[in-house]
Amino acid sequence: MAGSERVELKPIAPAEVRKHNTPESCWVTLYGNVYDVTGLLPTHPGGSQAILRLAGRDATEDYDPIHPPGTLNSLKPEALLGPIIIEAKEITKETLSVSPEENASPSLDSLLNLDEIEELATKNIKPKSWAYYYGASDDQLTKALNTQAYRSILLRPRVFVDCSRCDMSTQILGNRLKVPVFVSPAAAARLAHPSGERGIAAACAKFGALYIISQNASLTPDDIVRDAPQDQVFGWQLYVEKDNAKNEANIARVSKLKAIKFIVLTLDAPFPGKREIDERFKYQEAPVVNGVKQEQYWGTSSMLTWKKTLEWLARQTHLPIVLKGIQTHEDAFIASTFAPRVRGILLSNHGGRALDTAPPAVHTLLEIRKHCPEVFAKLDVLVDGGVKRGTDVVKALALGAKGVGVGRAALWGLGAGGQGGVERTLQILTEETETAMRLLGVEKVHDLGVAHVNTKALESQIYDGPFERSKVPAHTWGKL
Repeated sequence: MAGSERVELKPIAPAEVRKHNTPESCWVTLYGNVYDVTGLLPTHPGGSQAILRLAGRDATEDYDPIHPPGTLNSLKPEALLGPIIIEAKEITKETLSVSPEENASPSLDSLLNLDEIEELATKNIKPKSWAYYYGASDDQLTKALNTQAYRSILLRPRVFVDCSRCDMSTQILGNRLKVPVFVSPAAAARLAHPSGERGIAAACAKFGALYIISQNASLTPDDIVRDAPQDQVFGWQLYVEKDNAKNEANIARVSKLKAIKFIVLTLDAPFPGKREIDERFKYQEAPVVNGVKQEQYWGTSSMLTWKKTLEWLARQTHLPIVLKGIQTHEDAFIASTFAPRVRGILLSNHGGRALDTAPPAVHTLLEIRKHCPEVFAKLDVLVDGGVKRGTDVVKALALGAKGVGVGRAALWGLGAGGQGGVERTLQILTEETETAMRLLGVEKVHDLGVAHVNTKALESQIYDGPFERSKVPAHTWGKL
């Protein structure tokens, strides 16, 4: 047969596909076509079980929200086996009947706070997606404390101050932004809405807010920034994976994108936390091989160290480096010794999804102020986790943060109404932040300070042990 001739593939019955559901022969249906993905099992980034749990059936619904367009092009041509035969489904009067009440959804303008946006998103998105977004580790104490800690701080408003003007503009790593609120990296946004990360990016552009793109985004960085305004500011999150060649290829690709201004190295999840809500869904669908449920794959390297990793990263990119996942003042201090190559730190506990009972970011802010306040002069300090109100934003800024991030809130916004839902989320937060600044008697973000907050109720929870700099291991210090 001539090489230019194309073999017409025969349609395949679903019953035939269902037979191929083992590690030895693994077929899936995607976008109406059947693929033999047996050869992918040993090398799939999510581990073989991510494919095996979908073996023998239509995987489009699970595959599409978390894979960038064009991913199938990497398969060998012979992997495509043929189109699936569509089986007719019984249609009844009941399946066609939907009451107006069931179809009705409140307008985004009627949602007045982030809790109401989350409530609507919870109704809209699929239970498995909700579990992935909502879940946190163990008893979810850290997740709850992230929000409660802000509630424990009181504001100290001043009167007889002209509050007719309010300027929320700020700078993060030298990049001018219209608001101090940013979107933290959060994976798989298309689980919430088809617009995914592009919807988040467009909403951030409207408000002049920073967007840090997750390495585990459901779209490629190129796709996300393609239509962004020239002055829009992005960061990109890096997970150092076990495959170093893949790490270096990802960094090289991102470093060429002018819209991405810095790289955020994630350090707070070197090993997976026990997320019981998420695990329950995964266990229900986990594949069985030889009678045993398959465990979750974790591709992130657990061998990162201060000097070795940072020296390696500095060789890979010209972009500034931000370290995400700092949770103690000791690590904040060590990070500052790598300035100016390290330009910032993001105080974060991975949204409570890693180590339960780890401290909220505002606790770490207070630790730094107490033990090593010079860090604020050397690094831009960012925070995320638990932010629900503009008053939370103002409290973090008053304690020294340059920017305040939201992660789940952006995903709930997407789930509530796509790009418009994220815009409503940012609108609520920025309007509440402006209101709080005016009522405090503060015109500009950099005018906020410790005199505007009362943290007395938190002080008993802040680490009070010794900080002996001479005992910080010297091999962790260094210049890049």
